[in-house]
Amino acid sequence: MEARKLSKKEFGSAILNGNASGIIVALMPAAIVSQLLAAMPQIEIVKTLTMMVTLAQSALPIIAAFAVGTLLKFGTVESASMALATFIASGVVTVHGGQYVISGSGVILNIMLTTFMASIVTIVFHKLLGQLRAVFEPLAVLVVGGGLGLLTLPVMVAIQDAIGAVVDAATQTAPLVMGILLGIIFAVLIVSPLSSVGIATAIGLTGIGAGAANTGIVTASIVLAIMSMKENSWGLFIAHFMGSPKIQMANMLSKPKLFIPVIIASAVAGGVSSVLSMSGTPFSAGFGMSGFIGPITALNESAGSGIGLRVILTFFIVPIAMALIMKYIFIDKLQLVESKDLKLPEV
Repeated sequence: MEARKLSKKEFGSAILNGNASGIIVALMPAAIVSQLLAAMPQIEIVKTLTMMVTLAQSALPIIAAFAVGTLLKFGTVESASMALATFIASGVVTVHGGQYVISGSGVILNIMLTTFMASIVTIVFHKLLGQLRAVFEPLAVLVVGGGLGLLTLPVMVAIQDAIGAVVDAATQTAPLVMGILLGIIFAVLIVSPLSSVGIATAIGLTGIGAGAANTGIVTASIVLAIMSMKENSWGLFIAHFMGSPKIQMANMLSKPKLFIPVIIASAVAGGVSSVLSMSGTPFSAGFGMSGFIGPITALNESAGSGIGLRVILTFFIVPIAMALIMKYIFIDKLQLVESKDLKLPEV
């Protein structure tokens, strides 16, 4: 167990990246197939698949904590102890009529906070218990780490609800302005060390705000793919939007000027998304084009007529058009950016 040797920055990155990995692993199956399964005849195999992806979402706190433990180089006992504590404090389990009921994916903010607290508790007890840790560490981390998480759970629920309410109210009051802002924010998040999925899920971003956030990510990925296409292989070109534009994170952070065309394009696309009333979910908001989650979710969640055309305009035509315009302005005309600025190592 080597977590105590990590710097504060590395420790924080492990908490954030571990939770992000847990969110992707636990929520991705449902995000991809839940809408399809709901539209299919409810025969036995469809019901079984629905049960599988639904329960996978409730495993989020366990997976997130175990991922954090792995990144912190904890042993199996330590990681599993953290997983128990986080599961208990996640809000996944509620009591109804004296029965314990497992539902939902929990309160993401509290899951992240509990993994942080449980990590520290684990390190402390690992030192204190010595040779007895295999026997007593699971109980100690569960009671102390999980107990602290239970204490913070109501606070995190209130914070999450408040943030979601503010964003929702602002989106309803000034949808164009919020669409532009959310498009920019999530375009920047997707090429930063932070998890766009984690943040969108943590604040419960839904509706038109989620649609604008997702459009910002889609546009960022297509802008970076087209601006770098002369330098990178076709595989890397596709990886920008069918994988994640986060592959450009090192280039973006070392050359901040690259954010300028991304921000401009994503602002326009986010505004268009709001005007066309594209909607989404907390998960689709932070996930971009990968698995076509953004367009498919918008197709299923958005109201109004002409939904197919609106989805095509929002997620394909506008992002591609903005990418071509940004390439012409910043690379061909102003030469402020060079394609080689976005070159990626071949893998």
